[in-house]
Amino acid sequence: MNVIGTVGLPGSGKGEAANVAEAADIPVVVMGDVIRAECRRRDLDPAEHHGRIAQALREEEGDDAIAARTLPRIREAATESDRGDTVLVDGLRSTVELDRFREAFGDDFTLVAIRAPFELRAERLGERGRDDSDSDLEALRERDEREIDLGLGETLERADVEIDNTDSLAAFRERVRQVLGVDDEGAEPDRSDDEAAETPAADAEAPEAGGDGA
Repeated sequence: MNVIGTVGLPGSGKGEAANVAEAADIPVVVMGDVIRAECRRRDLDPAEHHGRIAQALREEEGDDAIAARTLPRIREAATESDRGDTVLVDGLRSTVELDRFREAFGDDFTLVAIRAPFELRAERLGERGRDDSDSDLEALRERDEREIDLGLGETLERADVEIDNTDSLAAFRERVRQVLGVDDEGAEPDRSDDEAAETPAADAEAPEAGGDGA
């Protein structure tokens, strides 16, 4: 099994990387889905209670609770895939999660750090504009700091592969395909650089899509 995890700050491009994987018929497992499922099990609205339930799971089951609950989803996705045994895991946030995946998959696990400078990420999130916080620079700085303090910064530093997402969308997609080990055959055609500039390679997932939805 070839398991590829992604880690990155908001607006870095994790969601677009997941889109590239799906276009290549590589299954994507989103860690935040574990939390959303638990919210629904407790009859709670995931949009409102996502962060609280993530914290509750860690308190009840250990700091690696979300990673542990994600493991069977990864194995199931690999079993059901027609593309082979490669799976993309979207949204690691902590070294505890990283250690759990490396313990489970050994050398078959690769962590990919997706990086982009603050100003570019802020621009992308502002254009995405899902909520008011996406265009609030101070809120984004605070969110960055919170994510880093919770372990995302160290997790980024421990990545096996880095992708610098400061070029065109087409270039970013090509780099992701290289990391995934797929060629362009069967993939959606890339748009021109002008078209790519109009649709930045920002995260396409909802704000809570990662491990704890911060």
